[in-house]
Amino acid sequence: MRGRKILLGLVGIGLFLLVWHLVTLGNGRTDVPGPWLTLTGLAELASGGLLWRYVIASVFRVMWGFTLAVVVGVPVGLAIGWSSWFRELVNPLVQGLRPISPIAWLPIAVLVFGGVRWWEPSDLSAIFLIFLASIFPIITAATSAVEGIDAKYLRVASNFEVGGWTVLFQVILPAAMPQILTGLRLALGIAWVVLVAAEMLGVQSGLGFQINDSRNNLRYDLVVAAMVVISIIGMFLDGVMARIENSALSRRGTAKR
Repeated sequence: MRGRKILLGLVGIGLFLLVWHLVTLGNGRTDVPGPWLTLTGLAELASGGLLWRYVIASVFRVMWGFTLAVVVGVPVGLAIGWSSWFRELVNPLVQGLRPISPIAWLPIAVLVFGGVRWWEPSDLSAIFLIFLASIFPIITAATSAVEGIDAKYLRVASNFEVGGWTVLFQVILPAAMPQILTGLRLALGIAWVVLVAAEMLGVQSGLGFQINDSRNNLRYDLVVAAMVVISIIGMFLDGVMARIENSALSRRGTAKR
């Protein structure tokens, strides 16, 4: 079954490459490039060392923004799900901000953080957008996880006179963790998608900057090459989160096959 899955996946990719080649046959670097031009563009970026610098910059920003969203979003989501007064205080604000696209915050982020220098100019504006893209799925997942905890766990804790922080760390968190991890996986995917838009304005490095800069120079082979790199890294990050999620589920005997 595993061999069949890999084979079918390779066939699907091969068919896509074939259609891509046929559709773009005869195109040059200033048009939509074919697979071969994209591959040569990728080799050009890699050989010059620029690609690795941009990959590091992009991963750096995503990890900072995502980590900050986890640090803030998980406790806020747990509190909203557990405390009625905190839910009434904070949830209307969360639900009001959640529908706003992170891209809509781009002018505000550039205005507030555009002049702040850190690792690269305007790093904070990109990190801020990634933080916004990540935090609301995390809060929603954590809230739903707490609200969906089986009441029998809480009754058992009450019978054993377990309360306070002990309930949080020994009952609520273990029961909610699988759903929280699913939310983290979703949030990381969204953060990686938003990264490209966040780096198209106000930064001087990263894969999003590479796409924008190559477009301005009519090097569409480099544009698509950067898109391929984004896809590969995104698949890798999702795979890492999937393994973490599956590991947590396996401890509960509900691992995905």
